Formats: sequence, structure tokens, C-alpha cells
Amino acid sequence: MNLVLVSDIFGNTAALKALAEKLNAQSIVDPYGGFDMAFNCEQQAYEYFSQHIGLDEYVAILQKAIKPLAGNTILIGFSVGASAIWSMSAHPVIKTIAKGICFYSSQIRHHTDIQPQFEIELIFPYYEPHFDVKSLQVELATKANVNVKHVDYLHGFMNPHSSNFNQNAYDQTLAALSKELKN
Repeated sequence: MNLVLVSDIFGNTAALKALAEKLNAQSIVDPYGGFDMAFNCEQQAYEYFSQHIGLDEYVAILQKAIKPLAGNTILIGFSVGASAIWSMSAHPVIKTIAKGICFYSSQIRHHTDIQPQFEIELIFPYYEPHFDVKSLQVELATKANVNVKHVDYLHGFMNPHSSNFNQNAYDQTLAALSKELKN
């Protein structure tokens, strides 16, 4: 099995590398080619990603990165990385993906027409300021290959660079992921 982490707008940070090591991930896909951008804040990271990369380009980067992988692959994505997984999930050419685990992807709300071709677990935060999380969950829960979870934490709870980072939630989620990936 291949385990690939798909970064958020912060990219390949030391914290993401540490998470990859804890989960025994084989690789990290990020929008910046592995370069640590060392953003000072979320706003700076968001503006850079929006102006220089964008979701469509990130999907292309992800597809290129996973294309050579053989065997079952599990993708774990965060924020825009989760959105890239969701966007890519409709492509039937992707045969090696066994599962996608997508944390707090707010962009999914713009792509509810997608019919995933592999199993996807969507983990939504307690609240998002730009849309009604619960109504989106209800809509997506009816789709084949989709499992929706709602957590009591905010967008970014798994990222130490986020103002919404929650150490307790991170530790609990890491333990649950580690257990799930061993099965």
C-alpha cells in the first residue's frame, strides 16, 4: 500500500513531514514542488496559492504525482489538498487509488456534481464561515463511495500552522488514522 499526504496551502512544512513520518507515508504532494515556502500566516499562504497555483493546477500536480504509483494507494488531504483529491476522484483513469481521506475541504461545495470513482471519507469541521456545513454533508452523504464525518473542531485543526490547530484533536485523529491504516 502507498500512503500519500496531500498538503494544504502551506505546502510541505516540517509539521507535515512529521505527520508523514508518524503515519509512515511514502510521499507528500504539495503545490510548490516540495519547497518549504515558510509562509508567515494563512492569509499570505492563501494569496500565494490563489495567485500562482489554483485548484486546477494542484489537481494536475496530484495526478502527475500518483500516476506512477503501483498498487493500492490511500490519499490523505488537508483543505485544498482534500479539494484536489475530491476533484480528481471523478476521473475513471485513476485505478490505483483505494481511498481518499479528506479533511476540511471547503471547496467541495463548488463541486457537488462529482461522482467519486473510489472510496472517499470527508471530514468536515464544526463550522465554516462561508457555507452551511450540515446541509453540504446531507447532500454529499447520498453519493456512492462517500462517507461523511462531522467533527467538533474547526478548519485547520490538524495543522500546527493554522490558527485553528487543536493539539488534542490532532493526537486523537493521528491515533485513529494509525489504527485504520494498519487494518
